[in-house]
Amino acid sequence: MRNSIIGIDIGGANTKVSSNDGNITELHYVPLWKNTVLPDVLQKIARKIEPNRVAVVMTGELADCFDNKHNGIRFIMDYVNNAFNCEVNFVNVDGQFINNSDNINHLAAANWAASARIIGNEIGNCIFVDMGSTTTDIIPIIDGKHKAQYTDFKRLLHDELLYTGLLRTNIATVVDKLDLKKGACRPSSELFATTADAYLMLGDISSDMYNCEPADNAGVEKNDALRRLARVVCSDLNEISIDDIEKIAQSVKEKQIFLIKEAISSVSKQYNLDKIVTAGIGEFIIKNAAEQLGLECLSVANIWGSDVSKVFPAYAAANIYNL
Repeated sequence: MRNSIIGIDIGGANTKVSSNDGNITELHYVPLWKNTVLPDVLQKIARKIEPNRVAVVMTGELADCFDNKHNGIRFIMDYVNNAFNCEVNFVNVDGQFINNSDNINHLAAANWAASARIIGNEIGNCIFVDMGSTTTDIIPIIDGKHKAQYTDFKRLLHDELLYTGLLRTNIATVVDKLDLKKGACRPSSELFATTADAYLMLGDISSDMYNCEPADNAGVEKNDALRRLARVVCSDLNEISIDDIEKIAQSVKEKQIFLIKEAISSVSKQYNLDKIVTAGIGEFIIKNAAEQLGLECLSVANIWGSDVSKVFPAYAAANIYNL
């Protein structure tokens, strides 16, 4: 595979890999805030694929193991450069490779910019929405270029970034009230369950898609999810019905759809865009939101394949070499 080009998307929780042709797609759970195994994972990728060129995007610099984002960027750059014995380039928030004179701080949280550049080139005017395990990006694209803000803080202010994801989001941060058989109550503000538990309970994901640590570090089968979801209202399984647990899970799904719909609507009105392009493991959630808004919806999974959709920023980074 020495002539291959790969892209790598290094996030705070996951490191994603894709070749430029999409024949290689990998997702590695690498939580940077712990005693990270990122150097080992990168070296294994380098030995296995032996790429000719590597393009890197990142969001992992925000992990709280780093004093600041600059130090996080430098940490990631150093370990990537040490792992690969080939040409390595890093993608900035304009979706461009940086040169030696550029400010490396422009690499922070730039994975969406690589995706937006490919989508703008291939599809044109649209809102690109990518829902991953932790966050959802909502990126306006006009005349082939993204119009999004350049930092996560500013994107949060402009409805272009939501810290809500398919797997790792604490349920207590999604729903503020739950209507159950015995009455309405607020969830406990503890990390008892995550959105992965809700979607596993509802059958929207399988156990092998539960690509993160459960809140209780236990199993990832449906019964494990049921137990964790019951804890959200301070219950054991003998205190709450399966129907009520399903209501909790369904409430989480409906609220995430609402939040994403609200943000898409805001961006759509601001830029007069009525076409959505979906990507990520949460494509089905985005599609539901787009349908409720009556907007045209195209799917990265349908165009490039479901495996590529799950690691699209890495795929996009690899394909910047072709632009």
